[in-house]
Amino acid sequence: MNHTYTPDEIASMFKISKYTVYELIKRGELTAFKVGNKMRIEHKEVERFKGNRTPAPNSLPRGPGNAPFSTGRALHLAGSHDFLVEHLVKYTGAESAGISIQPSFIGSLEGLMMLHRGSADIAAMHLLDPVSHEYNLPFIRQLFVHEHITVVRLASRKQGFIVAKGNPKKITGFQDLARPDVTMVNRQKGAGTRFLLDSSLADQSISPATINGYQTEEWTHLGAAAHISRGSADVAFGIQYAACQLGLDFIPVTVENFDLVFRWTPENRTALQHLLDLIHFTTFRDSVQELDGYDAAELGSIIYEQH
Repeated sequence: MNHTYTPDEIASMFKISKYTVYELIKRGELTAFKVGNKMRIEHKEVERFKGNRTPAPNSLPRGPGNAPFSTGRALHLAGSHDFLVEHLVKYTGAESAGISIQPSFIGSLEGLMMLHRGSADIAAMHLLDPVSHEYNLPFIRQLFVHEHITVVRLASRKQGFIVAKGNPKKITGFQDLARPDVTMVNRQKGAGTRFLLDSSLADQSISPATINGYQTEEWTHLGAAAHISRGSADVAFGIQYAACQLGLDFIPVTVENFDLVFRWTPENRTALQHLLDLIHFTTFRDSVQELDGYDAAELGSIIYEQH
């Protein structure tokens, strides 16, 4: 007789939360059937999932009794604006995934400070340390000494100059920002992109006072790119995906690491574990591959952990 498993047994087997098992079933990545009002998963289906993790052809749309699952707590994410973060928020919120994320796009530095103050559960960041030239970890190690935190790699992404189609001002490097015929639009103070720009200007001894538009600030990559699209600025420093969204040209400068920092507490542990499982075990990774300017090869990797 074919052995069957309960969702709790599957969760224990794969060391994931039971909410993630229900999410896998709901998304068609693990096939289950109902006996009365209880869910069961066949042994051969577990072996299939274990072997290739390919989506199964049919699944139940909801959990027992057709009720949506919930971890019972919304997660507050604060930090850098990124399209991949927006994508994660939508992905987890789709069709009652059992978890909700409330984002506040306030910049990498302020997001990390909110996490440090206990006002957020997750920080989204990409801060380059100008001394070590390492992303994120130097800042995290300084701020978090006793807290339980986990740093999860979301993706690497391309940063560079966003310019009009055809690059009419022939912008090739940071020195062009100081030209009198060039106007830029900047990101707000505290943004990782602004931090990277200022570090690069300092390295090349370029004074911000010589740059037209340096004081003009936008809070998102798309907002900055929109200035280029409508002709109110010639260049913005930002990510490739924003340029592609508006049909603009992009001159790559560097590839940076974008990470999520989890701060674990008794109150958010279940929800954070469910989110981590969703990143590791669902088709979220596949959906990221289609986004221009992102490399998701390390998506979900634990970069640093402190208990």
